[in-house]
This record gives sequence, structure tokens and C-alpha cells, in this order.
Amino acid sequence: MQAQPTPNIPVSEFYWSLLHKADKKFSKIRELPYYHRNRHEYDAYFYKVFKVYTQLWKFQQENRQKLVEAGLRRSEIGEIASRIAQLYLGQYMRTSEASYLSEAYIFYEAILSREYFKEGMFQDLGLASKQLRFISRFLMVCLLLNRREMVQQLLNQLRVLVDECKRTFQETDFKEWKLVIQEIVRFLKADTAFMNIRPLRYSLVLDCHPDSLPHVSTSVAKRSLRLRDAILSSYHHNEVLATICEELPPDGVILIYLSASGAGMYSDVNSPSTLAYPSDRLNPSRGQSKGDGSSFQAGCLQFGTHGNGGMNSIYPSDLVPFTRRPLFLVIDCDNSEAFEAVNGVQKGETPAMLLSSSSSYHIAAIGSSRHSSGSLFTIFLTAPLQAFCLLLGISGSDIDMDTYNKAEKLLSSSFSDWGSTLVTSDTIDPVWAQILSDPFLRRLLLRFLFCRAALSLYAPTFNKKEFIPKCIPCLPASVLPTTAACQTVILQIANVFGATGKFIFSEGLELPENRQGDSESMSCS
Repeated sequence: MQAQPTPNIPVSEFYWSLLHKADKKFSKIRELPYYHRNRHEYDAYFYKVFKVYTQLWKFQQENRQKLVEAGLRRSEIGEIASRIAQLYLGQYMRTSEASYLSEAYIFYEAILSREYFKEGMFQDLGLASKQLRFISRFLMVCLLLNRREMVQQLLNQLRVLVDECKRTFQETDFKEWKLVIQEIVRFLKADTAFMNIRPLRYSLVLDCHPDSLPHVSTSVAKRSLRLRDAILSSYHHNEVLATICEELPPDGVILIYLSASGAGMYSDVNSPSTLAYPSDRLNPSRGQSKGDGSSFQAGCLQFGTHGNGGMNSIYPSDLVPFTRRPLFLVIDCDNSEAFEAVNGVQKGETPAMLLSSSSSYHIAAIGSSRHSSGSLFTIFLTAPLQAFCLLLGISGSDIDMDTYNKAEKLLSSSFSDWGSTLVTSDTIDPVWAQILSDPFLRRLLLRFLFCRAALSLYAPTFNKKEFIPKCIPCLPASVLPTTAACQTVILQIANVFGATGKFIFSEGLELPENRQGDSESMSCS
């Protein structure tokens, strides 16, 4: 129902009252955190706010001339459009519904093309600030939608605008905006190697529908869990990631993904027993000597600058409370084995754990497997074929796309086969069985299998346990790197890139097409 003024109220007065109402509701919803615990309550309020702004937008469109004559400025129209876009973007951040993101893009693009904030921008600092915020938000939407050309266009505009604002408003500090630009450039540099050929998130184009995935027998998996919430945290120089955590429904599982520098275990030779019990490994205070308190420190991840002790560290004991509910834990650091201690002291649920290797293999193409944009383990879990190429020393700039696409098809087919092997296995641990119905977690697990197989068979890391990632509990023997099925996958993909010589395979292992050719020649003889 459209909002209309009563006959006794002027159009402009009605508009300003409607705007005031919308502003109050917008201020309230903007203060709510993305991880608001009562999602239904939030959604209900979102629709109320959205309804008011929709009425406001339509009213100003239908009464534009009268409102302009009454003093309405173009920047104020742009502000309404910007807030509607922010509502869409905020709802996307809370729900991951791509349709909200697309709507946000439509409104932001309209603001850009109609230049709502341009007039008088360099005479009004507040107006210039609105333009800066608008461009940065629109840029984030374009990054999420992978609209690379628009990203570059907006980045260039942001650079020019910040420089011009510095010259015009010399009493104002724009260092924070310079930092925003640096972070965007840094992100684009890390994201450009393979141009997000296959995204980590579910893709309608590249992935099969979740309902079509084969399911584990109910005799093996007593329940099917769905990924409901995630905590992603990282601290590597120049690296980005994000956090969200909510209460879980009964069929929920939480993902905690931690990637950071690891602090090793140190022991005092005078200490009688630094790792006598599992609880000692989980609680560093029990193993400390009477000295300066730093002679013993359990393995941990460091999120922040070194030298601040436990203030910026995450210990295995910090994760134990999460095991009251189903937990999928990914640890990516050179001290990941310390977190094996979580298994066995859980408070109700055995966690599913993927742990990176304790040693990092140096990669010539990028300088190090734990470089400024993240680690090789994380790249395998987010972009497996790109990681495989980096392992071979192939960068995105010199790759042949026909070759890459052929390898991509082989890998997708292999993931499907591995998935079927897992769900039909009668030896799979229930901890893994119950998460296979979730497409996202299933994809992470399959990519882990590929990572483990590739590093296990790669000649420089062959038979070197310190370079091989682990999973806890163990997965079925049918997906171990030593099996012919897993080795054949690596052989086929390596063959596509002409790199079979960089891997060590079991004697007599052949490509499937070669075996087929042999059997055909035998049948003809």
C-alpha cells in the first residue's frame, strides 16, 4: 500500500515526516550486529524498515517536481537510494542470499550513473564523505559479484576522489581512506592469480544441486548435519578473512577455520613433566615453571603481534567449549599438531578436524607455501586446482585455459567419485558421515583429500610426514593416497599439465586410457 499525504498536509511536509520515520528505523537496524541471535526477529524488523524506505522512494519519484521546488536536493535522493542498497547488502551479509546482493548492485549502479553526490561535493565535506562511503560499499558488492571491470573503475575513482579531497579539505585527515585503498589493492593482488576460476562458495553453474548428492546410509550416520554458522579467523601479514557465530539448531554444525602463525612448544629442562597429561597440553599454565612464566608454552596460534603472550593467542583449550555441539575444525599453521589434543577431551561431540602439515614446502612460483596471501593448505581448500598449479610452478598468467578446463573436469569427476566412495563406505567414522550431507563441508573434505594425495605423491615431499596434512578421525582406507584410485587422479591431472615426472607413483600404475588401449588390442588379437 502506497503512502499518501492527507489533503490537509502539504506534500513536502509529509515527505519530511516519512523521511524522519525511515531514518529512525534505519539507525536502529544499522546498530544490530550481523550475528544477531534471533534471526526471525531481525528479518521481521528488516521488512518493516524496507517497507518504509520503499514507500519513501516511490513517493519522491511520484512527487519529484514538488519536492525539488520545496528544497529537495539530488544528494538527498542519492542518500535514500544508498540506504536501500545498504539494507539489501546487510541482508545479504546475514543470509548469503545472492538476490539481495544483485538488488544492492542495481541501486549502487544507479547512484553512480546519475551522480547524485557529485554536485557541490568539494564544497561540502559531509557530501564528499558520503561519496567515499558509497564508492567503497559499491566496490565491495562488485568484489562479491566478481565484476572485475567495475571494481577497477571504482578503485580508480576512489583514488582520484581521496587525492582531490586531501587537496580541498586540507584540515581533514584522510589516512584511513588511503588504508582502505591499500587493502583493496592488496586483496586484488592476492585474488588475481587465477581470477576466481572456481569459487569456494556453492555455484549454480559449476556444482550439482545439493539434493542430488548421494547420502550416507542411516545405519552409519544417525543424523545429517548442516553447516549453519562459521568462525573464520586469520592473522597473516597482508591477508584478509571474516567472523560469524550464532546459536545452532539441533541439526547444525559450526565451522571454525583458523589460519595464523604457530607458536611452538617450549619446555624447561628442570620441569619434571611438561606434557604428562593431555590436560597439560591444553592448559599452558599447568606446565609453567616458577621462573618468568615463559619457559613453557603449549602450542597455539598467534593472532597479533608477537611478544604479547597469551593475549593474542588461541590455545587448544580455547576450542574445547565448542565441542559441546558438532564442530568442524580447520587449523592452518605450522603448529597444527598441538590441536590434536582437543580430540579426547571433548565435552560432548567428537570434532571433525582438518590439520595442515607441520612443515611448509617452498614453492618457486610464489616464494613460499606460507606466503603473504595465505598458505598452500588454505589455497588447496579454497581453490584446489590453482593450488596444484602453484605446486607445479605454474602461475595464472602463463596457463593455457583449454588445458586448465580439461584438468578442472577431471578434478570435478574425481570429487564426485570420492564423494560416492565415502558415502557408500561401511567403515567411515560417524563424525565424517554426518557432515557429508552438507555441500560446503563435503566440498572442503574432498578438497582436503586432493591436497593430501597431491602432497603425499609429490616427489620433494614423498614419504615425508611433516609435509602431509592430517584429518581426525581417520577417513576410510579407500581414500588414502596409497590407493590406486587416488594415485590415478593425481596421475591424470599431472599428465594434463605434462608434469607426471614430478610425482612418485606405485610401480605399474597407468593412465586409464592406456589400460583401455591395452585391453582393446588384446581383444583384437
